Amino acid sequence: MTDPDSQREGEIRLYFHGAAGAVTGSCFALRTGEAHLLVDCGLFQGSKSEKELNYRSFPFDPAALDAVLLTHAHIDHSGLLPKLTKDGFRGPIFATSATIDLCSVMLADSGHVQEAEVEQLNRRNARRGLPPVQAIYDAEQAQATLTQFRAVPLGAPVSVARGMRARFWDAGHLLGSASIEVEIDRAGEAPLRLLFSGDIGSSLAPFHGAPTGPRGIDHLICESTYGDVDRQEVTLDQRLNVLQGEVAAAARASGAMLIPSFAVERTQELLVDLVRLMKAGAIPSAPIFVDSPLATRASAVFENHAGAMAGGDALREALRDSRVRFTESVEQSKAIARIRGFHIVIAASGMCDAGRIRHHLKEWLWRDSATVLFVGFQAQGTLGRILLDGARRVRIMGEDVRVKARIRSVDIYSGHADGPQLAAWIAERRPISGSVFLTHGETHAIEGLRQRVKALDDDLDVVAPTLDSAFALTGTTSRQIGGPVRSAAESAGRLDWHNELSSLILDIDEEMSQAADERARKQIVRRLRKALESE
Repeated sequence: MTDPDSQREGEIRLYFHGAAGAVTGSCFALRTGEAHLLVDCGLFQGSKSEKELNYRSFPFDPAALDAVLLTHAHIDHSGLLPKLTKDGFRGPIFATSATIDLCSVMLADSGHVQEAEVEQLNRRNARRGLPPVQAIYDAEQAQATLTQFRAVPLGAPVSVARGMRARFWDAGHLLGSASIEVEIDRAGEAPLRLLFSGDIGSSLAPFHGAPTGPRGIDHLICESTYGDVDRQEVTLDQRLNVLQGEVAAAARASGAMLIPSFAVERTQELLVDLVRLMKAGAIPSAPIFVDSPLATRASAVFENHAGAMAGGDALREALRDSRVRFTESVEQSKAIARIRGFHIVIAASGMCDAGRIRHHLKEWLWRDSATVLFVGFQAQGTLGRILLDGARRVRIMGEDVRVKARIRSVDIYSGHADGPQLAAWIAERRPISGSVFLTHGETHAIEGLRQRVKALDDDLDVVAPTLDSAFALTGTTSRQIGGPVRSAAESAGRLDWHNELSSLILDIDEEMSQAADERARKQIVRRLRKALESE
């Protein structure tokens, strides 16, 4: 844990406690001699090594925090807030009203997920003679966190801690999403101005306008999810044509079309387009199952805010269409597995690392009549990324499953700006007198955006922080200082040993199944044992 006594008088420090060299776990801290606040407090997702960070103690004292500023409701930005309050944080959480409405359903759902996953893990641990583990937090603790939220309108400055003010700007990424400008008082000098991008929206986002933000800042903390990607601009007609082709091919195969999807916004975007295509007769009319209690509740939030959204009328129409069927209970979800013929199932999680989509994948992956369509980012180490990378066999809930389904991916719904869009947004924030910190991206994405930023202005100081790195800030400089490191930087955003072991087990199983006879299988076992003993 950082020693607060080591901070110099008047020094302003910036800490990167997540989304540093990786996409998930967004959590940044600002500390002065008078105040200490967080921007975001998100769940780590991806490999098991990254997820393990969720169970560790925070590298700061939650009880000593004055406030949290939340850019938006996605779980990789908000998902550890209940743990923060559980561990002693009692201050306000500032967010837009739409973000608060989404968090009211998303955090409770996350609590249920934590409980269910730990219950399943503890059953396995009991069989193995291992001790039980505790959930990161439960649904009740998530619900209690909501009492600490405070609504902030876009564009209005608000005092958030002693000597600190914040202003929220429309980020165009998700309902309620914001970039957050923080102004910090300095003795005898102009206030220090920082801008935290949050997640910047894409021109592909159907429900939002262009992201905004202030000009003339000292330091910028900017996401880089697709920093190395240059997408072609996609019109509405082009997007519908791509989706039409994918759905038509899936319908010809006469099986299930599984769409792993983020429950919040991506599901609603898909429903609008699928219903539009079915009404036009462009694709076969078929039942569309939204098999996600979270997506069901989030859809109600979106409907309540539809009047303030682009395409709000089309959204209301899609949510009320008779072909769209929302499931709540486990029994309703299981009943979908009995359906044969062409139908569409949209289920969370979008990266296939949790949720009901895993049950549907287990049911359909081994059938060549099935189609799996990915419509969002797949982080390293997730089941979704493993499938996209061409795995022939995968392990789902402890069982080996052969992959015969068609695995498809489209990049027409991204809620994230691509490299040129991010660079253009950064250019509009100039002049930037200090540093640009690139976060929320894998190594290749960060490097891609770094090159774009340097092309804008080669004199700009561009920094790629690592997990738990810390910087002392002035109006024109950032100086890296010491800080604790919870995990080796090279492990973030990459496949870990858990992934490698699962892949090895599947490869061994494949070799054994292809062995000519019992003698050949015994030879494989002897070679494996010899390899182990040689280590």
